[in-house]
Amino acid sequence: MIAEIKLFITFFTLIPYIVISTDTLTATQSLTNNQTLVSASGVFVFGFFTPGNSRKLYLGIWYKTIQVKTVVWVANRENPLTNPSAILKINHQGLLLVDEAENLVWSSNKTKIKADNPVLQLLDTANLVIREANNNDADGYLWQSFDYPTDTLLPSMKLGWDLNTGLNRYLSSWRSSDDPASGDFSYKINYHGFPDAFFYNREVRIFRSGPWNGLRFTSGPEKNPLPYIHFTFVTNQDEVYYTYEITKKSLFSRLVSTPYGEIQRLTWIESKKEWSKFWYAPNDQCDNYNECGPYGICDSNSSPVCKCTRGFEPKNPTVWNLRDASGGCVRKTQLECVKDKFLRMKNMKLPESITSFVDANMNLKQCEGLCSKNCSCTAYANSNITNGGTGCVIWTSELLDMRQRKDGQDLYVRLASSDLDDGGNIHLLVIGVGVVVGSGILVVVLIGYFAWKRKALPSICKGETDKKGERSRDVQLSEVVILSENNVDYLELPSFDFGTIATATNNFADENKLGQGGFGSVYKGRLIEGQDIAVKRLSKISGQGTEEFMNEVRLIARLQHRNLVRLLGCCIEMDENILIYEYMEHRSLDAIIFSQSRSALLNWPRRFNIICGIARGLLYLHQDSRFRIIHRDLKTSNVLLDGDMNPKISDFGLARIFGGDQMEAKTRRVIGTYGYMSPEYAMNGLFSVKSDVFSFGVLVLEIVSGKKNTGFYHSNGELNLLGHAWRLWREGTGPELIDQSVGESYSLNEVLRCIQVALLCVQERTEDRPTMSSVVLMLSSETATMPQPKKPGFCLGTDYIESSSFSIKQHESCTVNQVTVTAFDPR
Repeated sequence: MIAEIKLFITFFTLIPYIVISTDTLTATQSLTNNQTLVSASGVFVFGFFTPGNSRKLYLGIWYKTIQVKTVVWVANRENPLTNPSAILKINHQGLLLVDEAENLVWSSNKTKIKADNPVLQLLDTANLVIREANNNDADGYLWQSFDYPTDTLLPSMKLGWDLNTGLNRYLSSWRSSDDPASGDFSYKINYHGFPDAFFYNREVRIFRSGPWNGLRFTSGPEKNPLPYIHFTFVTNQDEVYYTYEITKKSLFSRLVSTPYGEIQRLTWIESKKEWSKFWYAPNDQCDNYNECGPYGICDSNSSPVCKCTRGFEPKNPTVWNLRDASGGCVRKTQLECVKDKFLRMKNMKLPESITSFVDANMNLKQCEGLCSKNCSCTAYANSNITNGGTGCVIWTSELLDMRQRKDGQDLYVRLASSDLDDGGNIHLLVIGVGVVVGSGILVVVLIGYFAWKRKALPSICKGETDKKGERSRDVQLSEVVILSENNVDYLELPSFDFGTIATATNNFADENKLGQGGFGSVYKGRLIEGQDIAVKRLSKISGQGTEEFMNEVRLIARLQHRNLVRLLGCCIEMDENILIYEYMEHRSLDAIIFSQSRSALLNWPRRFNIICGIARGLLYLHQDSRFRIIHRDLKTSNVLLDGDMNPKISDFGLARIFGGDQMEAKTRRVIGTYGYMSPEYAMNGLFSVKSDVFSFGVLVLEIVSGKKNTGFYHSNGELNLLGHAWRLWREGTGPELIDQSVGESYSLNEVLRCIQVALLCVQERTEDRPTMSSVVLMLSSETATMPQPKKPGFCLGTDYIESSSFSIKQHESCTVNQVTVTAFDPR
């Protein structure tokens, strides 16, 4: 009897779940915190959820069949619930979400819907709709969630405009992984002219998709390796929108605006149980909106990336030579309208087109004729590249945001006839031949000059010799950097005279000093044009000599990445060696992260963004740049922060270039900073990409904890941060490591992921450490499978060292495999 009573009670306890766990909700029912709707095929769930570490309650839709909880729509994103006693109900006013006091928290719309018997239904597409009970026609929906996207675009959803109602469907990022409220980043269609899609940081455009060319947006993936996804763009007098369909039911793919400033195409990989990033933007420097200004062309495969369109020249040559091309280009020759001609530019991302004229029925010849007759026309192109090209688009304003792309299309730009005639071309050819010949002579002279100059350099630049009189391999590598590169490229770096720099820094006044290191001092300056700069002045008694100075000039002048500091120029005059960089408003990371008064400026999203940015910068150095570059001195003081707290790696004086198949090198001259140096480098002078990986791991632990690795002491006996983090990880108390100034608002999963990645990076054996490509993947994926870290290689100490015999200024120790080697400065 007792068993029967228990069964009876259990049955009626489960009734709410059984009744509501369908795909519909009627006007006589309500949805509470412990109930859900499930789509007919069981793919999507609608109900209440709590994101990440948040304690707030939201109403939303997520995948049911995917193990990693992935929310695709949130109803009350701006109005979270703090009490679980919430109820969702439906009536003639639509959907109503009320709290325990019957206060309205959220509703589907503000106007009454005309329905005698409204029904709420969750469709297999994840579209939540209100319809009349006896009407299943999609055109008869009274309200649908697809009209109000949050951060995710799913198959059959529309991104864009209903021009009849003025409805604008766009993606808006979450504020953070714990907060679904509207964040800073949004992805929107602009329907004017030749429609374009823009990615915004608040109101600032940071990326443009390029117009739809009949197959894709011109800044989308160059090819579609997913044959089951079909993209569509519709533009007519009623609607302008982008959508896609998936023909394979087992494939899940979504477009997401992230809290960290990317628009991403993610695809679920069942075998790996993770979302794979198939495409994202901004992806490189040329994805930055209008990077090269009006009539400028961005080419990510060139250095510098910006060049002017033929027939144009930089508007402000001084600033342009400082690698700031935002001012763009101006015509060399004024147009004459009737006599003008058109330059065919191949493989182009078409310019911004929201003010352009479009006629889908014209052919290219008609388009040219129309543009020729209009003196205001600056360029024309086909509006559709399919079937050999159809349609016409005409620009009548400045050409903005152009770039070179392998899958681009032809663009015809209006030029004065003198810039295109044959005589002009022959003249240019003669000049070009003369320049080549002259450059060849100049290269020979410069190589001879540098060879002579190096004989006069201090012994530190000539290289140390062993007993056989042979130079160390370390110095030979630096010679490759200095002498084997094309010296003509080096001349492209602007040279400043000493007087200009002295004036900009108020004669290197102490109040302008930003910091000081082993190399000398860094000053803030302002050029006459008003541009703020950072001036690095090599000290005459510095441990870094001419070789390190030239090494930095050679390397960083050729590197182009958003997470590497930009070198604007140099000054080599008399006995002065000076480098001029872009100015970073927040200076170096160590000035904030280790400061009790300023560390609170770096909340967790900013710290995570800094960690990911540094990782992407290192990946570029190790794998994606034209050279394989080992930094050798990665630390918090060599990470600078711009006005938006974006990180930029700096100080390449100790960096080394590796050949295409070279993986490791050895030096007798160990240079760097203890606490960040890998054991194999500190003990044996061996350095590789894995040396930088070790330094990165230390840096991540410092960012998470707000504590320095060197000089760290804990009551449990750990003498450095690595030991402390390792103990907490083994004990399962990793979150204790996080800096208290971060507060309560952080993603626990991200923190633990960063700690685990850091401990993998500082493992004792180089072969156990991941590459930076693996690090970036682990940081960017919430579901990436990561191995458990092994014991770190500990290096303790505080002083900067430079030695061929490993003599050290103060007491230092390194521990590898529980063997401790201690060195003292000889008396």
